[in-house]
Amino acid sequence: MDTLQGKHAVVTGASRGIGLAVARRLLAEGARVSLMARDAAALEAAAAGLGGDAAWQVVDVADQASVAAAFARAGAADILVNNAGQAASAPFSRTDAALGQRMLDVNLSGAYHCIQAALPAMLEAGWGRVVNVASTARLTGYRYVAAYCAAKHGLVGLTRALALELAGKGITVNAVCPGYTDTGIVQEAVANIVRKTGRSEAQARAELAAGNPQGRLVRPEEVAHAVAMLCMPEASALNGQAIAVAGGELM
Repeated sequence: MDTLQGKHAVVTGASRGIGLAVARRLLAEGARVSLMARDAAALEAAAAGLGGDAAWQVVDVADQASVAAAFARAGAADILVNNAGQAASAPFSRTDAALGQRMLDVNLSGAYHCIQAALPAMLEAGWGRVVNVASTARLTGYRYVAAYCAAKHGLVGLTRALALELAGKGITVNAVCPGYTDTGIVQEAVANIVRKTGRSEAQARAELAAGNPQGRLVRPEEVAHAVAMLCMPEASALNGQAIAVAGGELM
């Protein structure tokens, strides 16, 4: 299709799951893609699985110096997809300061650092797309993930503030908010439910899928479709939005 021909996209958390699906979709749309994540071996395997058409850089998004170095190596980005994230669950009474800070560092500060690194080139070019992968947890509350919910709510607040600030500069800033998606994070959640409740894996997956009116988990490719749509040149009027990809769970 080549609708993003000539554009350079950076995707964080891109070695698996939603990030890898996004990278694959943006490549199919003609973009040049740089994968970023913490695990070099996983990144190398992901790039190979994409046919060797993607570059990759190791980065810890919670570390501003690591982010600055990775973006300097990758080169100017026209598109930034902030997908890197972690979800840790615990009752609030057992969510200590370290866990709370880790959720903020990865899910909110990580996006903040990456936007700061990517934005100067976008401003110079007079064009850019920033898509933050949030969660339906930013649109509502979920039990036992208070710190994660707080970080994702903050991410959408950052999205909206920057959307207004950059609206006249050719840059859009949006968020996609997936429901429970069939990724490694959900597999970890399923294992946690099995371990703590004694339910079977099938029962745990069904419990997570029950919140989706379609009765299923979202597929990473469906989230990637929404991300790619927001990156298109024709999407310039879509700005400051938080789009739920959740089968109608939230409206």
